[in-house]
Amino acid sequence: MRRHRNVKIVATLGPASSTYEVIRALAEAGADVFRLNMSHGTHDEQRARHEIIRKVEADMGSPIGILADLQGPKLRVGTFADGSAELEAGQDFRLDLDDAPGDATRVQLPHREIFDALEPGASLLVNDGKIRLKVKDCGRDFAACEVTVGGTISNRKGVNVPDVVLGLAALSDKDRTDLEFACELGVDWLALSFVQRPADMIEARDLAKGRAAVLAKIEKPAAVKAFDDILAVSDGIMVARGDLGVELPVQNVPPIQKRLVRKCRAAAKPVIVATQMLESMIESPMPTRAEVSDVAAAIYEGTDAVMLSAESAAGSYPVEAVRTMDNVAYEVEADPTYREVIESSRRIERRSVADGIVSAAREIAEATDIKAIACFSQSGTTASLVARERPRVPILALTSQESTARRLCLTWGCNCVIVDPVDRFKMAVVAGVRAAREENLAGPKDLIVVTAGVPFNTPGSTNILRVAPCEERLIFSGEPE
Repeated sequence: MRRHRNVKIVATLGPASSTYEVIRALAEAGADVFRLNMSHGTHDEQRARHEIIRKVEADMGSPIGILADLQGPKLRVGTFADGSAELEAGQDFRLDLDDAPGDATRVQLPHREIFDALEPGASLLVNDGKIRLKVKDCGRDFAACEVTVGGTISNRKGVNVPDVVLGLAALSDKDRTDLEFACELGVDWLALSFVQRPADMIEARDLAKGRAAVLAKIEKPAAVKAFDDILAVSDGIMVARGDLGVELPVQNVPPIQKRLVRKCRAAAKPVIVATQMLESMIESPMPTRAEVSDVAAAIYEGTDAVMLSAESAAGSYPVEAVRTMDNVAYEVEADPTYREVIESSRRIERRSVADGIVSAAREIAEATDIKAIACFSQSGTTASLVARERPRVPILALTSQESTARRLCLTWGCNCVIVDPVDRFKMAVVAGVRAAREENLAGPKDLIVVTAGVPFNTPGSTNILRVAPCEERLIFSGEPE
């Protein structure tokens, strides 16, 4: 089922979207990838959702991607004798390892790694930044703080530590178990939460062993600082603006988002913009104007995908939320300004033969009456390079690998088609022509561009291009001249 837009939509599944009927409705409304949030639900529940997605995929006859989002280490305070306490700005408040119930003067923080990393002057944010503490003195088992922003602090509220890099692994024991479960299940993408350094991604990739692509969630200042190195060892990126907006001043997030999207595009790696995109649609059938503008801004920036979280997982209007994103994407991409913005932000990458081939494919398609670019891509590399160019014509990503087709569901503009294996370029041309005709992208008198890498099955070997006519003899004879 070909979309009439290029940006992809990721929809999170949850209590509001766990039946065949709702998941199919989400796919029909525009969801290209489904996110399984490993922070919520049992393995049995996630397995059931996975099975339903694959049933929907088979019934609709079109690849669907599945993303398993690992929880990551959760930093939380302990409990209070009365369940909560009131903190006032200017008062002293102590965090320590003592498991005794807390009060208005102290509470347990059961994470020695935080105390090991803290320095005087560092900030601690509690309950999504609603309460802010500044460290006055600290040691191996305590932090004496001043309350800079007060409020009600209660049992097991989350803690953010924006100013330091914690000696804390991005993969908890739960994450390791969830990662193995998700890989055995057969998900296409893994998202690693609270990444701080490239080593976090390297460890996750080693554990995945190629069974799933791995993307880094950028939600900590340390990850922003080390972004280039993290991107180099990641298959994709998620700009997770929730925690990022807690740990950084909120006004810093939009320019960071724009920079990261452009860097991902230059690297030909998919990027998702996520968190609170249509937050009001959890309870309302209509989004706010500001939310629509937020989604549109991400699309204008050239992001590969936009994501729904609670809107589709627990909201009252999951299908309407996906349909709203689909409608916004369609209107934005139909705007002449969109094409101007996308093309003005294009960075010419011609450091290899593959870069030159895909750049030439786009230029030929735009200079002549070409109907589509068909790229034969076993690993997905060729399709990703073509997508980096953001061409004006549709991209047909042809592969004999089901896993590749599903992973490319996250990549801008890729219409994924599973074809029979080929070992000669002329058969790749035939496959491209057939797919273009079957997808109603081209007629018998039209032309398409076909790209591939020869020898086949060699990632990153894109080295050949042909302009091919979509004639009947090619489809039926299987032997182009």
